[in-house]
Formats: sequence, C-alpha cells, structure tokens
Amino acid sequence: MAPSTPRVVVGIDVKKRPWEQLVPLHNRWHPDIPPVADVKEGELVRVEMVDWTGGRVGDNNSAEDIKSLDLTITHYLSGPLRVLDTDGKPAQPGDLLAVEICNLGPLPGDEWGYTGTFDRENGGGFLTDHFPCATKAIWYFEGIYAYSPNIPGVRFPGLTHPGIIGTAPSHDLLNIWNERERKLAETDTGSLKLCEVVHQRPLASLPTPKNCLLGKIKEGSPEWQKMANEAARTIPGRENGGNCDIKNLSRGSKVYLPVFVEGANLSTGDMHFSQGDGEVSFCGAIEMSGFLELKCEIIRGGMKEYLTPMGPTPLHVNPIFEIGPVEPRFSEWLVFEGISVDEAGQQHYLDATVAYKRAVLNAIDYLSSFGYSKEQAYILLSCCPCEGRISGIVDSPNAVATLAIPTAIFDQDIRPKTGKVPKGPKVQRSPDVLKCTYDGKLPVTKNLGGT
Repeated sequence: MAPSTPRVVVGIDVKKRPWEQLVPLHNRWHPDIPPVADVKEGELVRVEMVDWTGGRVGDNNSAEDIKSLDLTITHYLSGPLRVLDTDGKPAQPGDLLAVEICNLGPLPGDEWGYTGTFDRENGGGFLTDHFPCATKAIWYFEGIYAYSPNIPGVRFPGLTHPGIIGTAPSHDLLNIWNERERKLAETDTGSLKLCEVVHQRPLASLPTPKNCLLGKIKEGSPEWQKMANEAARTIPGRENGGNCDIKNLSRGSKVYLPVFVEGANLSTGDMHFSQGDGEVSFCGAIEMSGFLELKCEIIRGGMKEYLTPMGPTPLHVNPIFEIGPVEPRFSEWLVFEGISVDEAGQQHYLDATVAYKRAVLNAIDYLSSFGYSKEQAYILLSCCPCEGRISGIVDSPNAVATLAIPTAIFDQDIRPKTGKVPKGPKVQRSPDVLKCTYDGKLPVTKNLGGT
C-alpha cells in the first residue's frame, strides 16, 4: 500500500503575520514553551514555516525594509513538536532524537526569496567595515534553479535546507547559555583582537521581551513576563542544534539532536533556498518561506552513548548531522585562498576568521573584474552553493582558509586566461543590487540578531 500523505502539523498562511497564524509560532528558546502537536516515531509529518522575518521583507525595489528591520524579532520558528515513541511514551532527557528530512521546498505560491546585508548601525555583518550599507537582492525560483534580476548572468540550483532545527533546552542548559553569553556581552571589545577586524558586531544577543513570541503563552501574562526575560535568542547555534546554517542539511539528511526536556520539543524555521558556506553577508542565504516533511526516531539513552561532553557538565554536547545524498553536481571550481593576515598587514595567530575574511575579500575583488559590483559579488558569495574550508590550522602563525566557487553558475568563463588576454571582459552587469545610503553616523553595538 502506498504511504499516506504527510500529516500537516503546522500550517502557514503567508498572508498573515506570525502572531496571527492558526498554530502559534515562537521566536525564542525556552523549556516551557508548550508543544503545538504530538508526533509519533516513524510518522511522516509536514511542518510549514514563514521566512525568518515573518514577511517583513518584501518583493520590491527597495532595501529600506532590510535597513530598518528590527532584529529583535529573529527567528520565527514552527513548533515545538512533542515526539512520542510507538507506545505513546515521550522522548526523555538523555535520549537522542533522530530527525530525517524527507522532503522540503518553498511554499506553493510563494516561490521567491531574498538575500541582504544589514546596515552597519543595525547589526552589520562579516564585512561591515567594507560594506556598511544595507543591500538586498531578490531571487525567483524556476524548479530547482534560482535567478536574480539584481545579479544578472548567474543561475544555480538550490541546496534547500532549514537554517534552524533544534530541541528545547532544559532550565539548567538555558541558565548556562544566558550566563556565558552575558559574560561575553560585558567583555571589553577592545580586548578582543577579532573585533579589530570584524568590526562592530554585537558579541552576543541577550534575552529581551521586545518582540518576544512564545507560542501559546499569552503575551503580557505573568508567565509570559517571566519567560520573556530569560528565553534565549535564536541567533547562534548551541548545544541543542538551532541556528547552525548547515547548507548540506537537505533532502535525505538526518540530524541527531540531544534531548533535554520531556518530549524533546522539536522546532524548525529559517528556510533557505540556497546558501554558501559561512552565510557571510549575515542576511545571507536566499531567505524564504517553506516546508519540511520529516520523520523522527527516539534513540533511548543516546546522548551518553554517542555524544561526548566537551565542557564541565553532561549538557555540553553537540548534535551529529548525517548529510543526505542529494546535492548539486559541479565539476569545475575556482578556489580563493586567505591567510590570517588582515587588510592592514597585521599578523594574527592561527585565526581562521581572519583567514576566511581574506579569502572572501579576494574572491569579491576578483569577481568585480568581470563586470559585477562588489556588493553584487558579496551577496552572491553568501547565497550561491560555494564551499568554504579551513584548509590549514596548524602551521604557525597562519591559518589558511579557502572559498571555492562553482564556475558553472556564471554565463561567462571566469577562469584566468593565459598570455596577454585580460582575465575578464568588462561586462556591464546592470541593474545592481538594491542599496540604501549609509548615513555615516558612528556605529553602535546593540543586542541584535541575524539569520
């Protein structure tokens, strides 16, 4: 007998705001956010989700929505889902939750997405010191392919994936997150050499009631007030999985997530049509609404058996990801190298962040000789299926990072030429990405977020 149609456990109406959805959404991590549905082991279910901003970025010819975006909203997640075994018993703390991604894609009738960079005064990005203005590129989908009127001459297949998939933290784990991130946020940024290079990024995004959405918990109630002041922001990946932005987590992949609360309370969101390794422009994948069709399995006692704590408590573990068999096939790549020496010529000791920044800058400068603006190249390297690597991390003092770009995504040959042939034609690639004007004010560091 043919398998049944996946049961929709979270449905989405893209014409409605996140707080208007029939099944409540949430944008924080907290153990007391109530589950919205029960799912059983082996059951194929469908989870739909809004884009991470909940529809605040439009398919239009302006980057003002990116520039003025209130980043305390991030991210709108679908769930939590309480996972039960075939006998109806919920997952327990110490178990592993194996989540298989069977199918995924954009929501029908909403087949478009966007990539952007945040304004320097509103979160910035990996290359804020080079690109201080908010920008945006719109992408349209043709089956598995994406193209943008803002970056002509480029077309590529998407490796679609959820940016966020994770389980709820326990109260103990939530306290660990908040304490360590609070200490980091209070650190003197002048003492961190990384902040001299990756400028004006918030060190951490701490809990805030502003724009806090806690699913079924009624806003303004005493319970909501307490939870909103301690619920963790969804910005970074943590022990529970969360915002890991692993682009290969696509069809056929399996995620082994630690379980910290009864039922696991699985949530997902931040759907990406495509993304490059590092998501370097920060709002940097092709962001979209979408759906996941998934199955769950509970591995009893799996945390202790398969995950080794890398910290002072048994809670300091990390998920395991099993990459699926489906991804775009590219045979030719152009690879750019970076070392841990910054643009001022300052030597850094085995700093992979500095090395990767140099690799990205080298690639941007190279692509600009083929008629692309540097803003176009920056956005493209954030969302196309490029491959980032830490290629060397032992040879003092230089870390070596590489960025590999599939050459087939371009409608021109971007390889260096031999002899006296110029390395690329000066093709006018117009129109440019949608860009706002940076007003030149001094940047401020806020407790903000990103995608």
